[in-house]
Amino acid sequence: MILNIFFIGIGGALGAILRYGVNEIFEKQLLLSSIFGTLFINIAGCFLIGLIAGLTLPDKNTTFYFFIIGFLGSFTTMSAFSHQVNLMINSNLIGAISYIMLTVLFTILATYFGAVLSKQ
Repeated sequence: MILNIFFIGIGGALGAILRYGVNEIFEKQLLLSSIFGTLFINIAGCFLIGLIAGLTLPDKNTTFYFFIIGFLGSFTTMSAFSHQVNLMINSNLIGAISYIMLTVLFTILATYFGAVLSKQ
């Protein structure tokens, strides 16, 4: 149990750092809003969760604790998504609704395709 907590903590720290880095790239290098960074992160993270879970589950091994719970749990960012939607609702309702629909649709599809790919 202690070792699992260690792997979750290390994975979580690395996932959070990468999430920050990806958002910085979107904002500073690509000159795009952070919503595009968050959307990309959530789609990529869901794809990887589907892929890795398909390869390793039902085993709750080191990969599960480090990568699924730790790394991808902190890399994907539902709290940032929710905050961004709340900020957009008053100024751009159509944009907020579009963002919600794109996030839900593409993260579910990414998870599905990751799981399908892991079975080949």
